[in-house]
Amino acid sequence: MEILKHVMDDVIKRNPNEPEFHQAVKEVLLSLEIVAEKHPEWVKDKIFDKIVEPERQIIFRVPWVDDNGEEHINRGFRIQFNSAIGPYKGGLRFHPSVNLGIVKFLGFEQIFKNSLTGLPIGGGKGGSDFNPKSKSNSEIKRFCQSFMLELNKYIGANTDVPAGDIGVGSREIGYLYGMFKKIRNESTGVLTGKGLTLGGSLVRTEATGYGLCYFMNEALKAKGKSFDGATVIISGSGNVAIYANQKATQLGAKVVAMSDSNGYIYDANGINLNTIRKIKEVERKRIHEYTKYHPNASYTEGCDGIWKLKCDIALPCATQNEIDENSAKTLIANGCYAVGEGANMPSTIEAVDLFIKNKVIFGPAKAANAGGVATSALEMSQNSMRYSWTFEEVDTKLQNIMKNIYIKCSNAANEYGFEDNLVAGANIAGFTKVAEAMYSLGF
Repeated sequence: MEILKHVMDDVIKRNPNEPEFHQAVKEVLLSLEIVAEKHPEWVKDKIFDKIVEPERQIIFRVPWVDDNGEEHINRGFRIQFNSAIGPYKGGLRFHPSVNLGIVKFLGFEQIFKNSLTGLPIGGGKGGSDFNPKSKSNSEIKRFCQSFMLELNKYIGANTDVPAGDIGVGSREIGYLYGMFKKIRNESTGVLTGKGLTLGGSLVRTEATGYGLCYFMNEALKAKGKSFDGATVIISGSGNVAIYANQKATQLGAKVVAMSDSNGYIYDANGINLNTIRKIKEVERKRIHEYTKYHPNASYTEGCDGIWKLKCDIALPCATQNEIDENSAKTLIANGCYAVGEGANMPSTIEAVDLFIKNKVIFGPAKAANAGGVATSALEMSQNSMRYSWTFEEVDTKLQNIMKNIYIKCSNAANEYGFEDNLVAGANIAGFTKVAEAMYSLGF
């Protein structure tokens, strides 16, 4: 990386102690050196320098009161990263790990992910270090209302349209949207991931998990393989993991392992998804409860061990950097021939390099998990029209979007000499659309 080395150096200098953001930028810039060579006008106009700097960084205080009357203070974030091709679009994450660097890494990734969908949406991300676990429904409602009391100043249907992410589901979106309506007296598509009675879209709940499998199905078919008869491991047990399990199973695979932040379960007969949904969506308990319903299954404390299990296809759907170099080596040694990223940046750079060098079919997050934001954009369209499409209509649109994302990534990789490298293809295809818009707009 010669032409763009100064960009990476400036990112590290101007954003100290933000390793996730540094990692995300480095991973993209490594693919873009050849693009810089081909487009000296973008280098001269500082497009590469501009795209790594958020247009706006918003940090705010979120005071809220618990059920015992004690006041707490959390920190809220919204990074409006790039609006060259449309309003900022990206989720809100409520988790104690959230900090400025995490939100910037997620927002940066979102620029290219949103670009790949082919829909007119820019990149943004937000959230808070609030931990919704063990909080009562009333506490979560009060927190969401306080959060929106500040956030509402910066968002709008044509400006910035947040969605959900880790810790923010339809319940939280409902409370956030309710507070927005009280403050602004507007019924607009300012948030996505809403319940169906609030203007939400069918398939939105399933979209990221389904989209992951639709993308990987295209990548597998290109190499003469498929989900049919494959053994699959899925990390996580949240929304993405649950619906990735459902779609992979529908496509003929057998999912044998899932996890949560405490540990993982293994069921040689195939994970019973109804049990997982009961534990996670109804009872809101930990995944070890699974063995009470299925005594032949096993539970293991800790999450790293899940990647030591034998599988054909791995779908990391939990969190960033969950697959490191050693985990990648183990997966490869055990015969894993495909990895699809359902979470955001779940593989380290070293792990990704190993997968590519060993010809593992690798679906990078910014392409493979774009189904969620794509369907959020479809929700925005339905809100604008005051109209709703059927489940089948939205699902068909999602399938076409994910197929087109694969084609864009594959074509870009081949055009720039990165044969079969979908990471480089996703970075280049996502970047060039935004760069062209920035150059034309004089951004």
